[in-house]
Amino acid sequence: MTLSLHAAQSIIAGALDAARQRAAKPLAVVVLDAGGHPVAFAREDGASLFRFDIARAKAMGAIGMGDSTRVLAERAKGNPIFFQSVTAVVGGDVAFSPGGVLVRHAGAIVGAIGISGDTGDCDEECALAGLAAAGFSTESEQ
Repeated sequence: MTLSLHAAQSIIAGALDAARQRAAKPLAVVVLDAGGHPVAFAREDGASLFRFDIARAKAMGAIGMGDSTRVLAERAKGNPIFFQSVTAVVGGDVAFSPGGVLVRHAGAIVGAIGISGDTGDCDEECALAGLAAAGFSTESEQ
């Protein structure tokens, strides 16, 4: 399965709906396919300049490392030199903060969602809500 524009837009709509229900700060949300190509993106009014870049780096990090950015951030605590090296090797195209979550279909990675704008915890909660709203299983259900 490839990640369609319709599916990506549904993920974003669900994530932004969750953000408004939580009274989150303005978010940027990006959905990438498994190759790291942007499928859909939304930036809420008031989201600051770098939010797209951070959201994309969260999604790219999840795809590139094969796990959510929450898991990656935890791993980085125990091996900071390695993860600093990863950041340098990929030209900074990775962010080790919650909010980057893999999109899976039948267990296969088909893309990732990255969100930036509020706390990492809130960003991640909105990403998971977006996945659920679009009918995808969350990573914790894999």
